[in-house]
Amino acid sequence: MLSRIDPRRLTAMSFDLVSVVGAWIFSFTLAWSYAVPAEAITAMLAALIVIVPVYASTFLAFGLYNGIWRYASLHDLRQIGATILIGALVSTVVLFLFTRAELLPRAALVVHPMLLVCLMIGGRIIYRWWKEQRLLSKRDAIDGIPVLIMGADEAGFRLIMQLERMPGWQVVGVLDDAPKNIGRRVLGHRILGRWDELARLVASTGARHALLAVSHADQATRRRAFDLCESAGVKLLIVPDLDDVISERVRFTTIRRVEVDDLLGRESVQLDTRGLRQLLTLKTVLVTGAGGSIGAELCRQIARFRPRQIILFELSEYALYEVVETMQREFPDQRLHPVVGDIKDASRLFDVFATYSPQVVFHAAAYKHVPLMETGNAWQAVRNNALGTLRLTEAVSRFPVEKLVFISTDKAVNPTSVMGATKRLAEILLQCWSLHNPSTEIAIVRFGNVLGSTGSVVPKFRRQIEAGGPITITHPDIKRYFMSVSEATQLVIQAALVGDSGDILVLDMGEPVRIVDLAKDMIRLSGLTESAIPIEFVGLRPGEKLFEELLANGETTRPTIHPKLRIARSGELPGPAWFVDLQRWLTESPNLLDTDVRSGLARFVPEYRPSVGGAPDNVVPLRPGAGQPTIRASA
Repeated sequence: MLSRIDPRRLTAMSFDLVSVVGAWIFSFTLAWSYAVPAEAITAMLAALIVIVPVYASTFLAFGLYNGIWRYASLHDLRQIGATILIGALVSTVVLFLFTRAELLPRAALVVHPMLLVCLMIGGRIIYRWWKEQRLLSKRDAIDGIPVLIMGADEAGFRLIMQLERMPGWQVVGVLDDAPKNIGRRVLGHRILGRWDELARLVASTGARHALLAVSHADQATRRRAFDLCESAGVKLLIVPDLDDVISERVRFTTIRRVEVDDLLGRESVQLDTRGLRQLLTLKTVLVTGAGGSIGAELCRQIARFRPRQIILFELSEYALYEVVETMQREFPDQRLHPVVGDIKDASRLFDVFATYSPQVVFHAAAYKHVPLMETGNAWQAVRNNALGTLRLTEAVSRFPVEKLVFISTDKAVNPTSVMGATKRLAEILLQCWSLHNPSTEIAIVRFGNVLGSTGSVVPKFRRQIEAGGPITITHPDIKRYFMSVSEATQLVIQAALVGDSGDILVLDMGEPVRIVDLAKDMIRLSGLTESAIPIEFVGLRPGEKLFEELLANGETTRPTIHPKLRIARSGELPGPAWFVDLQRWLTESPNLLDTDVRSGLARFVPEYRPSVGGAPDNVVPLRPGAGQPTIRASA
């Protein structure tokens, strides 16, 4: 075993064995009140022939030298204590068996392990202190970026530990809102004051950055920290939540700037992992529109539950290539089947279902951009969103599919746009179809805008800021619901477990956000002033609402077992004649003009109110002249 010990381990072991000998001699002398008879000295030295090998074997058997002294922790200290206790018991038994412990004071056998614990633990603590002092002296010689830590809980403690080992950073103080902590120290760094005192402490410490280190910081906490840092003239950086570090999704040292997602962020989603394993684990799952922002994230979230295989159905070759590359990198063991196909192509869908026999289907393929689908492309929106859904149900009805999850939108509620009306049409179609196909459960999930998704205002605003402006906004009062793509997809998967077949599940979108406030946040996050980037109001686009809704007129909701999911109680569904008429309109109509499309949608979706002249009739019009001049953002 000694042949496998490297020089550093051999040095550590030598220290421990010298401590064993020294502790034994001292405890023996102490037991004899410093007047050891000559014959007792012989017994003392003879006992070492037993004690040293026993302790050496115990140290090696318990892996005492697998750790690194520089990082000695409470775990190492507990391990030392347990190892010494075992060594003391074994050596005492051996001494009594072979020598009857003659001339060995019983007090020495008790004091020896206690003294040995102090020597071995003390040696490690002193070594770690010495190494850290050397590290700090080296870092002090380098001009690191002075930084204040906002938070003195477990996240702040771990962050300071990491920063002390990272060149380029210098912790100049800690801030915490708990009055009892003011004046105390975290790893030698004093808690200087409360968060509200940030501006004063920045001036006195010279800090140029602040690091938010709060476990499970919610949106309000991040917003408050951001506003305080902006007022104090420092940049706010954040570190990951401890849950993300523990699950190895990110490293603790992944320090990044605050993003707009953080300011609009919401509480993390708690999933029913047991139920989702039953739904997805070792199942064949099909995701349509797998190359889109929602579809791609769905694939990643589904892969966490280890399905047998995932079929990625996508029309865009490049989007399919991108998502497959990402999935293979993040989930190398996951079986993937990329399929290029059009959701409107019945024969292609039948081939896919016949080949792979998917048990769970997530239908995310859709045209989603309101203005693009409103003029010149209305019939294509109907064909892709409604006919594509019809073709999918035809394929599902011929194969043993357990669950079909349809991703809808808040724009399907009291729709004023063609896109919203087509999604509402697909909702009704699926609800009617589910009545006659009880073997497949249908879940319809309705939610609002997703941050960073294709067509989202966030990447658009980012590009406009990089170009120096202006940021174009349709109306100063326009509001939208937002959630992160990760939260949206997790709730979509969770929705597959709740409710009855044909239910419309509405996600908790929180409070709507004024788009102009979002733009101002992004300007400030970019390190620019609101006077530097102009904001231009251009008027509502065709089919666009001033406020989005999550429930239609006459709809109410009832709760589910998940706090972020509610079930919408819709009105009475149309009869079989409606479904037959819809099938005929979708499959037999030639290319229709936009006006004919709107007329047809109004026939099949009673709550559809087409917009007139670009602005829907249920919104507040833009103030006269507001869309003409450039209006600069003001604080």
